[in-house]
Amino acid sequence: MTQVAKALLVDDRRENLMALEAILQGLPVQSVAVESGEAALKQLLVDDFAVILLDAQMPDMDGFETASHIKRRERTRHVPIIFLTAADRDAQLALRGYAVGAVDYLTKPFDPWVLRAKVSVFVELWTKTRQLAAQSEMVRERDAQWRLLTDAVDEATALLRAADDNPDAIPQALTTLEQARWGPTPD
Repeated sequence: MTQVAKALLVDDRRENLMALEAILQGLPVQSVAVESGEAALKQLLVDDFAVILLDAQMPDMDGFETASHIKRRERTRHVPIIFLTAADRDAQLALRGYAVGAVDYLTKPFDPWVLRAKVSVFVELWTKTRQLAAQSEMVRERDAQWRLLTDAVDEATALLRAADDNPDAIPQALTTLEQARWGPTPD
């Protein structure tokens, strides 16, 4: 089953969330919109995300504090965060965003095509990472199967070498090889 990439959209204003959802429309990503930093942290406990679009200035827990919590968690520390904010006058805010682990900091108004391109890159990286993890797991499984087969061949070889002293060695060797190939037979 292929998992769909998700983007977590975090903004305290519903109209901004709707605008972000519209911008991402048509990309191979499922948008999950929440209206606070607390809600974002809760959502990150139950879902994996390819990217987080995070409003820097929100009441209660602002985007910087939210990002700080995200980067402290083992499960979420590698999720890329793009800060979005209307505050373009203060360069210190951008530096603060990068300091808490953001990969980018966009000020409003921003070009929606630039945001789409950035999200697309992170979705593609997320997808490729998942594919590599699945391939790695397949390789581990094949290695384990190969070790089992090699052990069975070694055991069968030892049984066959002892066949002169043990008349049951040949059937035991065959059983060992068959079990290694097909799995244990039901009794």
